[in-house]
Amino acid sequence: MAVFEKIQADNYEQILFCHDAKVGLKAIIALHNTALGPATGGCRMWNYRNEDEALTDVLRLSKGMTFKASISHLPLGGGKSIIIGDVSQKTPELLRRFGEFVETLKGHYITAKDVGIDSSDLKTIKSRTSHILGIAGETNSSGDPSPVTAWGVYNGMLACAEKAFGEKSLKGLKVALQGLGAVNYHLLKYLHQEGALVTGCDIQAESVERARKEFNIQVVNPEAIYDVDCDIFSPGALGSVVNAQTLGRFKCKVIAGAANNQLATEKEGEELLRRGIMYAPDYAINAGGLINIYHEREGYNRDKAYAHVAKIYETIKNILEVSARDKQPTNLVANRIAEDRVREAERARG
Repeated sequence: MAVFEKIQADNYEQILFCHDAKVGLKAIIALHNTALGPATGGCRMWNYRNEDEALTDVLRLSKGMTFKASISHLPLGGGKSIIIGDVSQKTPELLRRFGEFVETLKGHYITAKDVGIDSSDLKTIKSRTSHILGIAGETNSSGDPSPVTAWGVYNGMLACAEKAFGEKSLKGLKVALQGLGAVNYHLLKYLHQEGALVTGCDIQAESVERARKEFNIQVVNPEAIYDVDCDIFSPGALGSVVNAQTLGRFKCKVIAGAANNQLATEKEGEELLRRGIMYAPDYAINAGGLINIYHEREGYNRDKAYAHVAKIYETIKNILEVSARDKQPTNLVANRIAEDRVREAERARG
């Protein structure tokens, strides 16, 4: 598909291609929609197989940020940026040059942390732009987003448990955690405190050992996680894990987790509904990180931010109730809610 066809297909506002051969920078900044506020979303550095794959990823991610901000009732739009290349190629010069490109957008795009970019990288980028959030260790910083993202996922799980099992509690429920990295490590703390029975997996041996040692979880190999008999399956690593190949393997009543883009296509949501599996739309349940950094703009207060993130419980509960009432897949219900709010903002702007 040609570039403009991709942009027009989902009504993207602006795509900026950033190139500086001297420092080795190839980057793309995508602004999907700014009707609700400035486009906000992290910068990802990844060694994409080709430029088409990179463009597809940044477009998909920026649209997801529009929906994430909208469903969470934040005055923010959807944006994302990617730097093409292996993280071993990162240099201060490359990061500073990227910051200069962000600055040219004059606040229409606000960047933050994503895969391949850490807080020290954000500090380097900030030397060239003020339009950046989520730098750990700085004054008014919301810090590492992993703990608060986990807090949001936990509250979303409680809404699912209440709807599926009749009680706002995870005690005694069997949870299969796909991935034991930063977010799910913190999620494990909440699950352990509640008395959930956890089975997990990860490709990193050190993450597996830490989870086993601290929380005494059961461990399976990554491919076997789909076959675990559980109440809640929680994707916390890869995208597109709910697909034609995995649908028949799930032995759960709920899918709720931190990973982005969990459904391979929207059709998987319809199939989950048909099979009686409750799905918490990913961009709604994992919005804690975005809600958290939003509070930096008001003067960061941790208690206030965490209280706001806890409202993900209400967001998921509402989606589940509308889905049950209208007999519609939860992913389509969430999309409709998010799109309606964006359209309302567009109409207000004329």
